[in-house]
Amino acid sequence: MQTGGTHLIVCATLATLVTGLATPAHAERGVRQPVLPAVQQLAPPVARQLVRPAARRAVPAVPARAAYLFDPGTGTVHLSKQATRRMPVASLTKVMTAYVVLREAGLNDIVTINAGDVRHAATNDATAAALRAGERLTVRELLYGAMLPSGADATHALARVYGPGESRFVAKMNAAARSLGLAATRYGNSDGLPKPSPGYSTAQDQAKLADVALRDPVLRTIASTRRHVVRKSKVHRAHVWTNTNKLLGKAPGALGVKTGYTRAAGYCLSFAADRDGHRLIGVILGDTRADRRFQTADRLLDWAGDQLASEPDITEDL
Repeated sequence: MQTGGTHLIVCATLATLVTGLATPAHAERGVRQPVLPAVQQLAPPVARQLVRPAARRAVPAVPARAAYLFDPGTGTVHLSKQATRRMPVASLTKVMTAYVVLREAGLNDIVTINAGDVRHAATNDATAAALRAGERLTVRELLYGAMLPSGADATHALARVYGPGESRFVAKMNAAARSLGLAATRYGNSDGLPKPSPGYSTAQDQAKLADVALRDPVLRTIASTRRHVVRKSKVHRAHVWTNTNKLLGKAPGALGVKTGYTRAAGYCLSFAADRDGHRLIGVILGDTRADRRFQTADRLLDWAGDQLASEPDITEDL
C-alpha cells in the first residue's frame, strides 16, 4: 500500500514536471497555454540548418575581343579580358579630345564651322553632327555634338581651332595621355577614324580615362545626357543630338560614356554607372555586333553590383 502510494506520488510529480517544461516561462497565470507535441518541441530547426549562402553568380559571357571593369573608388578590378592588348578604339578617342578641349578652351568660346570640317566627316563616311559651313557655335555646344552623335565634323572643328591644327592637337592628346599614366595609349587623330592613323589604346587605359573624364562635372554632364537641343539662332541652325549610348535610361545609374565603331576596331563602348555608393567603369572593345556591347555591359554592371554585397575583391580573368 505504501509502495503503491509512493508510486502515485512519483507519477504525479513527474507529470507536474513535464507539464511545467511544456509551459513557456513568460506564460501568464490563469491563461491555459497550448502544449506542443513532444516531437515538435524537441526537433531541431531542420530547415534553418539546411539553408546555405547563395552561390556567387557566374561572370556574364563577354564575346568582345577585350574588356575591363573596375571600381575606381576601391581599386577593385571586377573583370579583365585581354585588357592590356593594344587595339584601335574608334570614337572612344573623342573622350580624350573632349578632355583636352576643356583644358584649352572656354565653354562659351565661339567656333565658326568651315567647309573643311563638314568635308572631313563626309569624305571619311563618318558620323556627323550635321553642321554646316558658316555656323557659329559655342565650345560647349560642339562638345555635345562630338560626344552624343559622335560628330566628326564637331571634333574636327575643335581640333582645328585648339591645336591649332590637327597635328598639334593630337600632340596635346598624347601629352595628356602620358600625364595621366596611359602608357599603352597613342592617338593618331582627334576622332579615331582609320585615316591617317587611328592610333591605339587598351581597355584598361580607356577605363582609366573614363574615370578621369567623369570627375570633370562638365564632361560628366555631357556624357550622361540622352538628348541635347540647340535652338535656332541668328548664327546657327537648330540641332537635336541624341546620345548613341543605349545604356542611358535603361541601366540603373548609367553615366554614359562613349560609343565607337570602325571596321578595324569593331563595336566599342566605354560605360559607367553608380551603384550602391560605388562607381563602376568598364570598356568593351572589338565586339562584332552593335547591340551586343550594350547587352554585355548591362549584364556586367548587374553582376558587379551583386559582387559589391558579397565578394568585391575577386577578379575574373577571361
